[in-house]
Amino acid sequence: MTIQRDLRGYGRNRPAIVWPNGARVAVSLVVNFEEGGELSIEQGDTETEQFGEVQSVQPPGVRDLVQEQVFDYGMRAGLWRFLDAFEFHGINATFMMCGRTVERVPDLARAVVEAGHEPAVHGWRWLPHSRYRDSDSERLDIVRTRDVIAATTGVQPVGFMSRGGQSPWTRGLLAELDFGYDSNALNDDLPYWDTLSSGQRMLVLPYGFDTNDMKFFHPNGFVQPEQFSNYVGAALDVLLGEASTEKSSMLSVGFHLRICGRPARFAAVQTILRDLRALGDRIWVARRRDIAEHFRIQYS
Repeated sequence: MTIQRDLRGYGRNRPAIVWPNGARVAVSLVVNFEEGGELSIEQGDTETEQFGEVQSVQPPGVRDLVQEQVFDYGMRAGLWRFLDAFEFHGINATFMMCGRTVERVPDLARAVVEAGHEPAVHGWRWLPHSRYRDSDSERLDIVRTRDVIAATTGVQPVGFMSRGGQSPWTRGLLAELDFGYDSNALNDDLPYWDTLSSGQRMLVLPYGFDTNDMKFFHPNGFVQPEQFSNYVGAALDVLLGEASTEKSSMLSVGFHLRICGRPARFAAVQTILRDLRALGDRIWVARRRDIAEHFRIQYS
């Protein structure tokens, strides 16, 4: 199965979406809830996750407690900083949840949803879905992730985004399973409909790797917290400028509990949340499921 690229998108004929509060710019805050779902010898894997604060120095097959503890920090400390800050600012986010993580810390997943945040499927493990070699095994993991989130939190997730790339079957499986949106896309500033080979349509809510705290882990990325918050601010300035000419858009800002949950980097989160609140009704800060539902109503 070959996935055809669309290099044109909307072109100049972008939908004139007006979000529920009258704003032209929607902002989606996404928090990755994946710690405990990464590759680790502790979980029976043959390798240790390499992408972290520092590169693993352990040889293959040797448990890396340092890498595990980098991830553990996100759940032990970072999560509570995010939940407290969101509550203080009256902002709700979307939490992309790995099924294995929810299985390990169900009480923490419940705390997230009880605070009003949206749970979405982030794969059973924190791994790219492009690794799946058949649709049946991928479907099984998507379903069991959705089911463990629903059973744990009382809310059935309607959104999906895996780490890295998808398989050739992922989007079709999501359509078959009646997911409300797919976020494995980096190719637009607005949601869009993707017509699949089966004739089904899937609503796609694009994500962003630039307005994302993972760049603190990149050698050429953010170092000081203000670099991240200033970058997000610059994106908002451009989109608000375009909004003044009646152009609509959506901006995603990505966070990780183990990255921006750290004290120094959390200063960037605090600045971003203050800036969003200060913009008032010039923007609409919403969970992804709410953005998807409004777009579906206005542009079906």
